[in-house]
Amino acid sequence: MKTIYDIQQLLKKFGTIIYIGDRLADLELMEAEIKELYQAQCLSIADYQMAILLLRQEMAKLKN
Repeated sequence: MKTIYDIQQLLKKFGTIIYIGDRLADLELMEAEIKELYQAQCLSIADYQMAILLLRQEMAKLKN
């Protein structure tokens, strides 16, 4: 997993498509969904960590 697109494809495998139109809100919702999937033991720790890292990096870019 290297990009936000990869995270979107991962979420799509679980039937989740997120598009609000506000990039920051989209990223925050993706983070929440990733956390839910991890807590439900649907994701490995490696996938979870990489997804959260990528999402937070992208959010930091948008906030600056």
